[in-house]
Amino acid sequence: MSPFQKNIYFIISGLFLGFAIVQWNDPDPLIWMIFYGVMSLIYILLALGKRFAFYLSVLMLITCIIYMGFILPEIIKWIKDGMPSIVQSMKATIPSIEYTREFLGLLLCLIACIWVIRVHKTTIINN
Repeated sequence: MSPFQKNIYFIISGLFLGFAIVQWNDPDPLIWMIFYGVMSLIYILLALGKRFAFYLSVLMLITCIIYMGFILPEIIKWIKDGMPSIVQSMKATIPSIEYTREFLGLLLCLIACIWVIRVHKTTIINN
């Protein structure tokens, strides 16, 4: 792994750690602090060349899909309500806005996990 790639992984890890830290004022902070914290850990492990990052990414991918499945009815409700703005106020005035924000956070984690799995699958298989 190149030094550039390692640095990118540390930067991504720092971003996820930052996401975890700002969850303290969320209605359900613990689950999101853990979620983003684990994503940060995955990228630290990648930067250190640890195989466990791949397996943890698979576990997080499955978790994201399951959690997104639970939130999907609220996303559909948000769409039917005319997709009210999710950024006009930090305090969600209706539950579907909070669920939409959570869904987008899960989508970000899902994409990050897919990337880890796709890019590092051959490395894991060949070792």
